[in-house]
Amino acid sequence: MNVVRWDPFAEMQSLFAPLLSRNAGLFPRLSSDGDMTIEWSPSADISETDKEYLIRAELPGVKKEDVKINLASGMITIEGERKQEKDEKGEKFHRVERFYGSFSRRFSLPDNIKTDAVRSEYKDGVLSVHIPKIEKEKPKQIPVQ
Repeated sequence: MNVVRWDPFAEMQSLFAPLLSRNAGLFPRLSSDGDMTIEWSPSADISETDKEYLIRAELPGVKKEDVKINLASGMITIEGERKQEKDEKGEKFHRVERFYGSFSRRFSLPDNIKTDAVRSEYKDGVLSVHIPKIEKEKPKQIPVQ
């Protein structure tokens, strides 16, 4: 008979997992493959103006070349990786609160967007994705003959 180590935190996670949305991005999650690695998701804000939708994602410590944005089938995907800095020799950590590794966020898009005009910018650890709207057709007056 094999001895199995009991992990009470794994049971707590499975108990509360349905309550916490995976896309909330607020909490790190233990990976589902049985490893004790931590998955993380960046926090994001989505806003709208008359001309565009705007997604702002917080990506501190992520290089812009490590971020990919894909647009397909009415979904936009922001994915990338935050790499852990190399340990300094002789450095002893007392606390590590930052999360490292791959991340992915997906958002559904409305039908009224210009997919060929989507643009993004990355400044001060914040990724901004601008998604322009298609201009609404203005009502046209047709004269009666």
